[in-house]
Amino acid sequence: MPAPNTICLWFDGTAEEAARFYAQTFPDSAVLAVHRAPGDYPSGKEGDVLTVEFTVMGIPCLGLNGGPAFQHSEAFSFQVATDDQAQTDRLWNAIVDHGGQPSACGWCKDRWGLSWQITPRALIAAITDPDRAAAKRAFEAMMEMTKIDIAAIEKARRG
Repeated sequence: MPAPNTICLWFDGTAEEAARFYAQTFPDSAVLAVHRAPGDYPSGKEGDVLTVEFTVMGIPCLGLNGGPAFQHSEAFSFQVATDDQAQTDRLWNAIVDHGGQPSACGWCKDRWGLSWQITPRALIAAITDPDRAAAKRAFEAMMEMTKIDIAAIEKARRG
């Protein structure tokens, strides 16, 4: 039975490749099913992979090979909360080192154009600190970063 809410991600023929990468990279992620087109369609032929059911960190997703008409944008991203610098580095590097690109403030984009926020829990705690001066220092430090450096965030938070 399908999940009551599934994120549908549009790909140009690479839904299975992307889903397998996500399943290998993120915990609690898996490719559940690959469905082939029962007939020809505008961006493919009968027998091509049409949709891929997968999960990313427990979130149900559907990859749709819809063709080149639509591209991913930063208006949608997965935010991944990390527990430490090692996990932050591992996930960030997996995305960036496999054809992705870094961006600002913990954001990066994978090789399929999907945006990810690799966000240490320590960063969230720092920028939501009830001590507004500490939160501001941590926020300003974050604004200068690409991949988040937890030690630098904590140092800025302490002043």
